[in-house]
Amino acid sequence: MKCTKFAIAIFVSLALHGCNKYPKEASHLELFYQQPATEWMEALPIGNGRIGAMIYGGIGTERIALNESSMWSGEPDDNQEIPFGKEKLNQLRYLFFYGDIIKGNQLAGESLHGTPHSFGTHLPIGEIQLHFSHSSDKVTNYRRSLNIEQALCKIDYQINDTIFTREYFSTNPSDVIVMHLHTNKPKGVSFTLGMDLLRESDINTLNNQIIFKGQALQPMHGKGGVLFEGRVALQIHGGKIKNTSHSIIVEQADSVTLISDVRTNYKNNDYSQLCQETITKAQAQDFNKLKTSHIIDFSSLFNRVSIQLGEDSLNYLPTDTRWQQVRNGQTDTGLDALLFQYARYLLIASSRENSPLPIALQGFFNDNLACNMGWTNDYHLDINTQQNYWIANVGNLAECNSPLFSFLKDLSVHGSQTARTVYGCKGWTAHTTANIWGYTAPSSSIAWGLFPTAGSWLASHLWTQYEYTQDKTFLKETAYPILKGNAEFLLDYMIKDPRNGYLVTGPSISPENSFLYQGENLCASMMPTCDRILVYEIFQACIKSAQILNIDQDFRKQLKTAINQLPPIRQRKDGAICEWMEDYEEAQPNHRHTTHLLGFYPYHQITLDKTPELAQGVRKTIENRLAAEGWEDTEWSRANIICIYARLKDAIQAYNSLQTFKNKLTRENLFSISPAGIAGAPYDIYAFDGNAATAAGIAEMLVQSHEGYTEFLPCLPSQWKDGSFSGLCIRGGGEVSAKWRNSVLTNATLKAICNNSFQIKLPKGKTYKIRLNGKELESPHTEILTINMNKGDILELK
Repeated sequence: MKCTKFAIAIFVSLALHGCNKYPKEASHLELFYQQPATEWMEALPIGNGRIGAMIYGGIGTERIALNESSMWSGEPDDNQEIPFGKEKLNQLRYLFFYGDIIKGNQLAGESLHGTPHSFGTHLPIGEIQLHFSHSSDKVTNYRRSLNIEQALCKIDYQINDTIFTREYFSTNPSDVIVMHLHTNKPKGVSFTLGMDLLRESDINTLNNQIIFKGQALQPMHGKGGVLFEGRVALQIHGGKIKNTSHSIIVEQADSVTLISDVRTNYKNNDYSQLCQETITKAQAQDFNKLKTSHIIDFSSLFNRVSIQLGEDSLNYLPTDTRWQQVRNGQTDTGLDALLFQYARYLLIASSRENSPLPIALQGFFNDNLACNMGWTNDYHLDINTQQNYWIANVGNLAECNSPLFSFLKDLSVHGSQTARTVYGCKGWTAHTTANIWGYTAPSSSIAWGLFPTAGSWLASHLWTQYEYTQDKTFLKETAYPILKGNAEFLLDYMIKDPRNGYLVTGPSISPENSFLYQGENLCASMMPTCDRILVYEIFQACIKSAQILNIDQDFRKQLKTAINQLPPIRQRKDGAICEWMEDYEEAQPNHRHTTHLLGFYPYHQITLDKTPELAQGVRKTIENRLAAEGWEDTEWSRANIICIYARLKDAIQAYNSLQTFKNKLTRENLFSISPAGIAGAPYDIYAFDGNAATAAGIAEMLVQSHEGYTEFLPCLPSQWKDGSFSGLCIRGGGEVSAKWRNSVLTNATLKAICNNSFQIKLPKGKTYKIRLNGKELESPHTEILTINMNKGDILELK
């Protein structure tokens, strides 16, 4: 008889619980399970933005897989670029302008790739393991949970009349991982603490601490790697403790608190001392104080937003049961809301204001799979890193963007050398793949690496941050200098096409796609549509920033002149959006990337109101892709489709895509996955971007502000006919909330977080009472309500 993995999980669950019924109630902000994790994709994540762990919840042996954001192999590479220069670049462009595109691709392939020698990858550390002395044969009432409001993981189970409890959290205030073990009886905690590390390390014990030191090496991705030191310290109440050479034995303690930290020498020569000092400071606090300060810190960010998308009637079921039911076709609106909030949880856990680095391709939590593949756990700047942060602003977590902006500043410094060496240009640029060591050159192949506007795409997040926060200090000191440097590169890099007079980029690619030309499969061309969109976005951001700051008038004029010389966004014969300047035949109609649609989402160069024909071209494009045989349905490409359908206000297709994401592209712990078979992956690989971008798509279904006005419930599916949200953010500097019943908005509020003028699109066919700070206003005779608001003002529709 064939037994499925799910059936096995149910059997184990029933065995552990002695066939107990499910609990009647569980928090709607909780993931919970009735059995331990048997693999990484079932474990539960905790993190403080720098150090984190995956908790398995084992009974005989507990596994705690450690991660630290700067645990990278590789090292700086001064010879990453192949020198080329503007003279050779213009000679190459001549081939593209005058019809020798095949030879142009050949020469570009030979000269416009990078030479990564020590690129590196993010790496996991390994595991803390607790080997318990109690038997796992008679376990009942097992429960493994993650409260995402408090960022607290908890394991409970019972053996005979002894109740075992373990709690885990990664605290940002104290900057350590904390693990606390206790039972309902004295002398109930006994175990052996050991390490199972993936990195070659020296391990020893001293003063009730395990100390491990080593270097993060992964020769597959070049030489070099950070040095690291980690510690696990124990505090016991009652009982005995014994240090061996590589482990620590605890016998009959009343309770035990373990505190762990890992530090690397990335931008920190005193990493070893800092690790020791951090542990010492944390040990000076008792467990309850550490826990309280952690919960206050985390929940102050998380609780800014609440969301309900219908009755959460299934929250009494274990999360993996609900997950399996969705995979079998059931609708679970409570799981929709949980998935949204889980993405916010993961962002807070992975990216804080004091994080040393932003979220990498496979995320802050590392399954040790992508880093052993050719494409590595790095920073992919052709959508993945961007998607990691799509939920930040609308999800009321603007400060979580901080490490991304620090990384951008570093990129701009290293990217200035790439701009000079490769293109002979001013300013800075970065291409598809980046690392923590300043790699900004094209990748080793132009097929995916010759994308000089990748840095532009990432830099556009700086303007998005200002759109949502209206923070002029940030605009002046952080955003504008980086944006201007990239605009200077683009101005110097572009050239007038002698055939039509347009200002164009190139040769470059439309990530990671190709077209057919005279029987050849080619990737490089002049001014692919994504370049046109990104150039426009950077130039407009600089113009608006300089106007707000009242600076650089001559530079503004240059940018405005250049914008007027850009080619238009074009449509193919069938109405779809052209991916390249010419209407080439697609070599891969099923390709996962749709970078030529950036102008529709996340930008708003194409909108339903202002450019309806192009908006329908967007629809035609994704319909073609989804209908193509073998459509490459990945976590991030499906999340992208959700966002696009939300902008199209197609509630049916947006929700269908959300269902597809949940039932095909997530795992038991609700992590999004890049499925086996895509981009050469032999197995499912965790990727952060799907979780974050799907949440952005859900937000886009609930509120939109890109047309210059705020619209509530623009893409509300019938499955969410009753619901509410509060705390989502809009462009212009506002927080919004809404309630609805039977798919009709019943009331909404807008709170100004700065002085500004706001426009709200009022639903047709319904009259609302309008109040500003409690005072009723005269009902408008227009569909768009425009009102000036001061910081703290509250506008209500009822």
